[in-house]
Amino acid sequence: MKNYIKAARLRTLPLSISGIIVGASLGIKDSVPTFYFWESTIFWLAILTTIGFQVLSNFANDYGDGIKGTDDNREGEARMVSSGMITPKQMKMAMIITAIITLLLALLLIFTSFGKDNFLFSALFLGLGIASIVAAIKYTVGKSAYGYSGFGDVFVFLFFGLLAVVGTYFLYTKQVNFGIFLPAISIGLLSTAVLNLNNMRDSINDEKVGKNTLVVKNGAKFAKKYHYTLLIISFITAMMYVLINYQKPVQFLFILAYLPIIKHVFFVYQNKEEPLLDGELKKVALSTFLFSILFALGYFF
Repeated sequence: MKNYIKAARLRTLPLSISGIIVGASLGIKDSVPTFYFWESTIFWLAILTTIGFQVLSNFANDYGDGIKGTDDNREGEARMVSSGMITPKQMKMAMIITAIITLLLALLLIFTSFGKDNFLFSALFLGLGIASIVAAIKYTVGKSAYGYSGFGDVFVFLFFGLLAVVGTYFLYTKQVNFGIFLPAISIGLLSTAVLNLNNMRDSINDEKVGKNTLVVKNGAKFAKKYHYTLLIISFITAMMYVLINYQKPVQFLFILAYLPIIKHVFFVYQNKEEPLLDGELKKVALSTFLFSILFALGYFF
């Protein structure tokens, strides 16, 4: 069990639920403003479902990279399949069990939100749930794994950002407010920055094993400029949403989350040793989580 917990990579979970927090806080504000988002059944089911998707993705990543030999000489914490602590067969079974549990949670979430009267909405979200499971597995598993061809950034942006925020918002409101895409873009770009940082750290090993991330394809200089761009635009889109929907100064609380990010940018700019970026992953991931909390609180106080 200890090895499976390690494979689940619990430190990635705060990042994965950040979009849910933002989407739920704005969804309740626009539908049932007398409730706090943490008092909602939909919120907790969405959190559990998202955690399920994240754990499945982490298991699949451990499995896919492990059987391909990608993790044999990686930096950072050891992976369970490549280290032999969990066999490929055992990890595959863990993936199947996690996928089933997550799909059941998704069905419960869909029923709680839409009931029996919104078949089209239920079918749409069921399709998105299945797509999320497939995307989580295909990131590193199989010959056409898109994480090996530079499309991992697109996956993270879409699923961690747009789907998490806009999808959760829709579960409450049953409609799309196009303004919600601004904070969704912010979360998506911050999450993509975490992946880019991970790829910058692993670029030397990834290039050796043929994992063609954007960093491997375009080089370290591009990766740094790309990283700064992701962080800057994430701030701009969040600021745009607040300015468009401004009511009180507390809505600017989210700016505090960018203070450690500013320090992080200087570290990345000066860094010349990829392994040293490992500690920065937690900093950006937790800053994203802090952003989601502060952004949500800005609309309740």
